[in-house]
Amino acid sequence: MDLEKAPPQRQEPEGCLVVAIRVPVRIVVLVLVVPVRMAWDALVVAGRLVNDTVVRPVGRALLWLGRAVFVWPFVGLWRYVVVPVAKGLAWLGHLLVVVPAVWVYRYALTPVGHACAWVARGIGAGLKWLYARVLTPVGHAVLWVLRGLGAVLAAMGIGVFGVVAWLGRYLLVVPALWVYEWILTPVGRAIAWCARGLVWVVGTVVTGIGMALYWIARVLFVLPALGLYRWVLAPVGRVLAVIGREILDALGHAWRVAGRISLAVGRFLADLFRWIFVEPVRWVYRTVLTPVGHVVRDVVLRPVAEAARSVGRATRQALTAARESVRQARADFRRMLFGEPRQQEAVVRREPLGRETRTLGSSKTALTKD
Repeated sequence: MDLEKAPPQRQEPEGCLVVAIRVPVRIVVLVLVVPVRMAWDALVVAGRLVNDTVVRPVGRALLWLGRAVFVWPFVGLWRYVVVPVAKGLAWLGHLLVVVPAVWVYRYALTPVGHACAWVARGIGAGLKWLYARVLTPVGHAVLWVLRGLGAVLAAMGIGVFGVVAWLGRYLLVVPALWVYEWILTPVGRAIAWCARGLVWVVGTVVTGIGMALYWIARVLFVLPALGLYRWVLAPVGRVLAVIGREILDALGHAWRVAGRISLAVGRFLADLFRWIFVEPVRWVYRTVLTPVGHVVRDVVLRPVAEAARSVGRATRQALTAARESVRQARADFRRMLFGEPRQQEAVVRREPLGRETRTLGSSKTALTKD
């Protein structure tokens, strides 16, 4: 619950309308918000309780079950089946594909490639000799012959080309220039002047019609809409803005006040529950159950435990004596059937007995023992 006060803000001068609206709005909003805030706090507490006692354990159980059902089998399958099979297939592929391919490349393809390269180098050398010794001289000779023919043809055609150029100039170019300068240019200028005049007339007519439509729309639509906005909508909007701002401020204030009320009610209910249920139970536990438990422990449980331990010790001693008697009887029966066992001869040992070890400064070594 957000019970902290909002940071202080700059107070602006307020009118009588704002003050007249604020008090009833805050009262009405507080009456409406208090039940909602208390219900919200109760839902929050219940949600936290359900989350801590039900959702988290169930989620952890479902997570563990999901891991046990989906993750761990796939991990085991990957680790103990897929990876060994993949390694086996890789080894088999290396043995069956890579090794033969390397052998074929090294001992078959490489010699064949070297032979093909040697043949290609020989063919290239032959072609180079043919180009340098045969085709190049023939090409130079053909080029020399063609240059001579071109020079002869150029010397013969100088007069013909000059006459053709003079006739083309005075039969085509000069008449075309005259027609362009004295016919097409004036006609084009006249057409352009007429088009500019037509455009000016059309523009003037369209401008006049547009101005007329502009003033008609301004008088019929813009000025009434401007007056409606300025003298009706703006004041009403200011009033509604003041009311809405006051409602929002009242909601925030009522929410904080309702939080404090809800906190007080919650603490009262918690104290009531503690004094009605927890404290009596604690008093009964401390003043009744604890002394009774101590009496039961000292009078009943400890003597019973001592008697049980005594019975256990007696039982263990009886079982130990019985096992010893059975063992002795079995040994006597074995001696009666097979006789006394043969005694082993004592062997003189040169090593020290017991836990003492041989040292260089001691006289109990193997050499100085006797």
